[in-house]
Amino acid sequence: MQLSSMTGFARHKAEFAYQNKKYAWVWEFKSVNAKNMDVKTRLPQWLDDMDESVKGICAKVFSRGSFNVSLEMEVENIKPDVEINTLLLETLVEKAQNVYRQKPEFFAKPSPAEFLRVGGVVRVLEGAPDEEEKAALKQALNQSLYAAAMALKKDRMREGKKIGKVLKQILDNIRAMTEKAGQISETMPEKLKEKVSRQIKELAGDAGISEDRLYQEALFLIMRADVKEEIDRLFAHIKTAEELLEAKAPVGRRLDFLCQELNREANTLCSKSMDIVQTQCGMALKALIEQFREQIQNME
Repeated sequence: MQLSSMTGFARHKAEFAYQNKKYAWVWEFKSVNAKNMDVKTRLPQWLDDMDESVKGICAKVFSRGSFNVSLEMEVENIKPDVEINTLLLETLVEKAQNVYRQKPEFFAKPSPAEFLRVGGVVRVLEGAPDEEEKAALKQALNQSLYAAAMALKKDRMREGKKIGKVLKQILDNIRAMTEKAGQISETMPEKLKEKVSRQIKELAGDAGISEDRLYQEALFLIMRADVKEEIDRLFAHIKTAEELLEAKAPVGRRLDFLCQELNREANTLCSKSMDIVQTQCGMALKALIEQFREQIQNME
């Protein structure tokens, strides 16, 4: 059974060294159910252009779901460069010297360290990657991104296997209830004939009733209450559902549509019912079909 849930979680760690830099990162995938494909990303600002890569790999590996994909990255072994805003520093020194000359008794002589601590004077350059380094890094990121997506796929399949067992049990219950409804429907002609005969005799009293009249009334009710086609279609839909549960391709949408068909037949079964037990069977079928539908809402 290759069923896959739309709910899953995966994390994938990787590293990449380039000259004097060492990159370490973690891809994190979370997915929940959705009617279509929806991908949201949270990436470092300087890697925002990888958004399309993330969406492309999600579309390649999965058919639908709502995905939240994040990338956390650390960079080590960087030899930082320092940039000093000389214009700002000179202006600060000049202003400080003027104040000191005017009131030397109130101010201590300014030191160079104090000027360097002023915001904007010193800026540490992190050594942004050039085009060649960034291209090599992206290649490594894409490889680990695909590995993370495959890890998520395995997690979704594990969850899908659990849901598949539940679906199989519910489907067995739907089949059993359909068989019961079919057995009840086979006894309906005789029951309806007896019911019509009793009701007409109560209305006619001692006047009696002809066999032809009784036959016509009973035939009308029997035809109206005939659910053989509905029972046959229910069995056909159940067989299709069982086959889909063994399919290798994503089947969530098809199972969802099949639930609509099952529910339609169960509704007709209830509307045609002229027996309380058969009505109860129809209502039980509707409840089981709803349980089945709730489970497949999370199937890919």
